[in-house]
Amino acid sequence: MEQLIHRAALDLANSKYAIALTGAGISTESGIPDFRGPQGVWTKNPEAEKAAYMGYQRFQEDPKQWWVDRMASTGVLGDMDIALPNAGHYALVELEEADMLKCVITQNVDALHETAGSKNLLEYHGSRTKLRCIGCGARFPRASFDLEKLLREESLPPECPECGGLIKTDGVGFGEPIPSQVASGNFQETLKCDLMLICGTSAVVYPFAQLPRIAKQRALELENYSHHDSDDFPTVKIIEINAELTPLTDRRGVRLYYSRSYWGNITEYS
Repeated sequence: MEQLIHRAALDLANSKYAIALTGAGISTESGIPDFRGPQGVWTKNPEAEKAAYMGYQRFQEDPKQWWVDRMASTGVLGDMDIALPNAGHYALVELEEADMLKCVITQNVDALHETAGSKNLLEYHGSRTKLRCIGCGARFPRASFDLEKLLREESLPPECPECGGLIKTDGVGFGEPIPSQVASGNFQETLKCDLMLICGTSAVVYPFAQLPRIAKQRALELENYSHHDSDDFPTVKIIEINAELTPLTDRRGVRLYYSRSYWGNITEYS
């Protein structure tokens, strides 16, 4: 374990453009359950997962009722208002402040990275603290709308002050397009990185799970186009920290250094 941690630290220190990808696993120590782990909310309640897959479709069919149901629900993840960042969130902030980490891309909507102090933060699936217009894509702080008043007046869903379009929560549902600006920003960061730190994601939700594969494929293509035999050709190192095996660690053709501490270093695809 110590050898792997030391190797990961050296790789991170020697990188020129390191980024981090995070999923639900980084927030479990903050009291927010994950989805697909042994005690995940969908593992224990498959019906909740089925309902989640239908959420965006229900919004499209009846946005007013979707909002009414949403505001009446406590949410499958519990009260996230009381959750606080943990050591994992703060460690990424420290790496960013030391200029060793250039960007955090997160699947999480819990806003704990923002609360911890991450500056260059891309929220792939949105944030629970924001609302978004499905027409023009404008994002607004949740507090800028009096949702309780709109509920009482039966005036849901909110209307976008920019274009008059429908407002929904910022969280991206299954089947809902990733906002174009978010998708573009994540793609550009992935293309620039030479090290990707993956923390607490099951790596099964696409297109987010495609990002490490894009990074590795880019490195292999650059290597193939290299006209000299040296150690200087571009490469991407991927370090995965996860409590369970994922398609990244368990995929045929991946060479993996793995320990009981669940540190892994994926070094090449065949």
